[in-house]
Amino acid sequence: MNRILIVAATTGYQTRSFEEAAASLGAEIVYATDRCKSLADPWRDGAIAIKFADPHAAADLIVERLAERPVDGVIGLGDRPAYVASCAAMRLGIPFHAPQAVSAAIHKVHTRGRLLGAGLRTPWFVSAPVDAPLDAFADRVRFPCVVKPVHLSASRGVMRANDVAEFERARQRLAALLERPDVAREGGQREILVEGFIPGHEYALDGVLDRGALRVFAIFAKPDPLDGPFFEETIYVTPPGLPEATERLIAGTVAHAAAALGLSHGPVHAECRVNTEGVFVLEIAPRPIGGLCGRALRFRTRDRDGLSLEEVLLRFALGDPLEGYGREAAASGVMMVPIPARGRYRDVEGLDEARALEGVRDVVVTATPGQYVEPLPEGHSYLGFVFAEGDLPEQAVARLRAAHARLRFTFDRDLARGPAYFDLGGT
Repeated sequence: MNRILIVAATTGYQTRSFEEAAASLGAEIVYATDRCKSLADPWRDGAIAIKFADPHAAADLIVERLAERPVDGVIGLGDRPAYVASCAAMRLGIPFHAPQAVSAAIHKVHTRGRLLGAGLRTPWFVSAPVDAPLDAFADRVRFPCVVKPVHLSASRGVMRANDVAEFERARQRLAALLERPDVAREGGQREILVEGFIPGHEYALDGVLDRGALRVFAIFAKPDPLDGPFFEETIYVTPPGLPEATERLIAGTVAHAAAALGLSHGPVHAECRVNTEGVFVLEIAPRPIGGLCGRALRFRTRDRDGLSLEEVLLRFALGDPLEGYGREAAASGVMMVPIPARGRYRDVEGLDEARALEGVRDVVVTATPGQYVEPLPEGHSYLGFVFAEGDLPEQAVARLRAAHARLRFTFDRDLARGPAYFDLGGT
């Protein structure tokens, strides 16, 4: 039986999908997760307990635990897990992105420097400690600009500023976010990146690098504007409705950027802005698409239909070159259900109604009753995911919006004043 190491956070959504895919392949997953080693396997998955804050010690422990029963492949789910996975893969002699490449890819300033050095289109950028005197930025910042932490993902802490007053408010808000214990555990870096705002449409690319060659699984359009003041993603839809030449340009630019970072073998998720100047790569994460968004993709081969992204990634990790694999023909999309305001999630109505709509494949609520939730820029999660398909991308998007309009979430915003109700339709 093939065995695959998956490095993941204990709070990740994707692990169950990988377990289902592994079962269909007859493979075994070995987890390494950031859990307390003093607890006696609370999730009953036999995971190796590691700390992302000490990636080299984590990799050493993984290698030690796998000495008697080696694994055949490695996957990292998330930015910090990907770095641990790269360190472990190097020690185990398994093909994967090199640690120095992953380190550059998950640090926004290092990414900007590598892309600039490779001659790729890059906005102007400066970096400094978040609490540096305002004078440290005054001569170098132009407006509009974007202020972001160097090490967080999923648009957390990312804010647009149109003038000096907005810039200072964004900087103070980001400083407060970086003081939070959960953020400090993400690496504790208080450096921030300030860069020029790039107008245009935003797209995401998912695929794998196979010993340096990019294989594109999908390019997603993001039909909702991402112009600030925050950058909460909602809908991804594929195909993106672009001319074939533009799709090739996006893929070629992402491949060039991946080579500039040194990424070579494993999953990649890239974010790009496209305007009349060309393609600007915002980031390339050395991991698959996050959350449950991968369920928007289904693949086919000559022999089978309906393969999940997770099964394809497991096959790739085991050495399958993926020749003959292609995405299913229907347009498909996912909506990441946004959080309207801070509060404690209570319940949702309208799930059956939303799921019954034509073309809606599923609606999954990932928030749990009693969970405290908050929107961006401080928040870092969603209420759930809606999946739909159609003959055309526009039809898939319309079905996502229609399903979302049926959902009615209940929150306790202030326990002293009772519950608050949010009809999220039409956002």
